[in-house]
Parts: sequence; C-alpha cells; structure tokens
Amino acid sequence: MTALDTVRTKAELRDRVRRWRNEGERVALVPTMGALHRGHLALVEAGLKRADKVVASIFVNPIQFGPNEDFAKYPRQEAADAALLAKAGCSLLYAPTVAEMYPDGFATTVTVRGVSEGLCGAARPGHFDGVATVVSKLMAQCQPDLALFGEKDFQQLKVIERMVLDLDIPVEVVGVPIVREEDGLALSSRNRYLTPAERAVAPALYRQLRRVADGLTAGTAAAELCASAGAELVGAGFPSVDYCEVRDAATLAPATRFDGRPLRVIAAARLGGARLIDNVAVE
Repeated sequence: MTALDTVRTKAELRDRVRRWRNEGERVALVPTMGALHRGHLALVEAGLKRADKVVASIFVNPIQFGPNEDFAKYPRQEAADAALLAKAGCSLLYAPTVAEMYPDGFATTVTVRGVSEGLCGAARPGHFDGVATVVSKLMAQCQPDLALFGEKDFQQLKVIERMVLDLDIPVEVVGVPIVREEDGLALSSRNRYLTPAERAVAPALYRQLRRVADGLTAGTAAAELCASAGAELVGAGFPSVDYCEVRDAATLAPATRFDGRPLRVIAAARLGGARLIDNVAVE
C-alpha cells in the first residue's frame, strides 16, 4: 500500500488544495486529534461520498485541554493513523506542529456563546473556545467545501455549526452518525484508557440513554428519567456522572418532555481514567 502523502505547513496544504480546485474537484476536511478508530474512518468514507478529495488533519490541540486533563498522555500514533487513513481512501494528511498552528504572538480566541454553555462546557471550562479556535483555523487553512464531524461529540457539532453560520464561513458542516461496538459502546480514542473490568461496565451508558429515550416517547418527564439513569450508572460501577440531560436537537435548549420535536439525550460519566460521552436521538 502506498504511503499517505503528509504535509505539515499551511502553505503546503493550500498549494495541494489549490491544485485540486484548478482541476474542478470538491474537497472535504476531517479534523481529528489522531488515535484513530472506525468512527474516524467513517468520516473519511462519508467525505468520499460527497467530495473528490478528503484531507484529514491530525493535531492534538493544546488549547482545548484543561490544566488537569490528559493532554500529555493523549495517545499519539501518527504512522499507524496514516496507514488507516490511506486504507480508507484519504487523499492527504495534514499534521501541523503546535508552532505552525499557534506561532509566537498568537492572541485570538473564538468563543461561541449559547450552545457551548452547560453540558461539557460546564464540566470543561474553555474547552469549546479551544475547539472553535482550532476548527476555524483548519477551515481557513484548508478552505474545504465541507467538513465532517462525528455526532458522538454532539455539543461540539452544534458549536461548529453555529460558528460557521455566524462567521459566514463557506463550509458545509456534516454530522456523521455514531459508530458503536456490538454492545453499544460509542467508539472513542479514550476507550483505550479502560481496564477490562471497566470496559465490561462501559456499555451501561448507552443502555441508560436508550432507556431515557424510550421513556420520553412514552410520555415520562425528562427530569425523572435522567435522575434514574444517573443513579443506575453509579450503581453499575461509574464513580460519577457529570450530567445526563435532554436537549433540543437543533438548539441544545433544555427540554422537559418529548413533544414531537427532535431531542437528544446527552450524558457524560467518569469510569476509571476515561470520561465517556454519548448521546441518542429522540425522534
């Protein structure tokens, strides 16, 4: 298998994209932090259905990690990731350095109010400022026709959609459904932090989200269902639950009951060295 072409500067990236544009080709961007799994490859595959070329970026973004989070130990495996991307049909890997992304004197932060507040925004202050800043830079550097993001990070998806709308960025944002293991656990780079015993407990998160969704469609109030789900997760072996909430799928406004509008049941819970997030649709 031919090695995947890799560029490390925005000048090289722009030159490659410019050549594709001159040939009339559409370009998709898949931003990642590496440690790739089948969920990331599903983004590449979705991009290839909508565009002629797919650029995947790998950049562990320091400004979206809090002071007590896992930036230093976040898995970095560029060679293995590049091989996976090549097999999936990716056209180009963009793997910039921190200095390339944030040169000396860098002083700008993108903040998206509203949808970034609450949920992971409350548990991880500043996280979505870091996400919005790096994604806006990647879009400016690549200038793709579309960019693809997994629905597992549903609040992140809503933040990026709002940012692109508000800043008039000419990029179509595409959400791609969650890829799960057979037992329901959402694929995540952080799943590798789980011990075998913790991995056996982890699918309870998805089961409880499904139970909440089913209860909503049966007419039960969101607060009752979410409180019960949190208690069940602690009983199953999760040391703590950051949140379990029901939100409007378009705006992320809190919802009390299912009234026909699409909703999302969204949760984050701690298990060993991992913070697991997941969500399910209520439609």
